[in-house]
Order: sequence, then structure tokens, then C-alpha cells
Amino acid sequence: MIKVTFIEHNGTVRNVEVEEGTSLMDAAVGNLVPGIDGDCGGVSACGTCHLFIEAEWRDKVSPVEETERSMLDFVEDDGPGSRLGCQIKLTRALDGLVARTPVGQH
Repeated sequence: MIKVTFIEHNGTVRNVEVEEGTSLMDAAVGNLVPGIDGDCGGVSACGTCHLFIEAEWRDKVSPVEETERSMLDFVEDDGPGSRLGCQIKLTRALDGLVARTPVGQH
């Protein structure tokens, strides 16, 4: 199991455990983390799984590809560590990952 910590915009911490290979979006949605909707089902077409990867993890997640970058251009508060959770597959190397949720997704 892979452990992930989600920190909500209000500071609430949610620790979850999911199977290796699960997307970060599915980890959030499947564990009812508020603020992560995943409206498009994980095909990088809506931006409703936008979150912020904590600095110490940014070099460990897969790099942002062109399709994801294009969608991030439309999110409200794109900034350092901005990623779409649907594009990050959780591996053993990401065990312990910490991500923050934005104030809103729209």
C-alpha cells in the first residue's frame, strides 16, 4: 500500500492508503478528500483534480507533459507544484507523498 497525505486548503490533514498504480486523483476521490472532483474521469480534460505537490516531492513525480500543462493554464491558482492528480500514478517511490488541495476547482 502507498501512503499519501492530503492537506486541505483549511489545514485539515487526511492520510490515505491506496494500491500501487492508483492515480493521485483516484486516491483522493476514493477516500472522499474534499476539493478533488475528477469530473472527466482522469483524462486530463477538466482540471478538477488540480492540487499542489509539496516541494520535497516535486522532483519525484513524473514530469508535466504538454496536455497537462495546457489544462493547468486554465486552473484558478496555478502555481509552484501545480499538478493534475489524474496524471500522477502512485508508485513505491512516492510512498509518503504530500499534496495540498486548492481552495476551489472552478
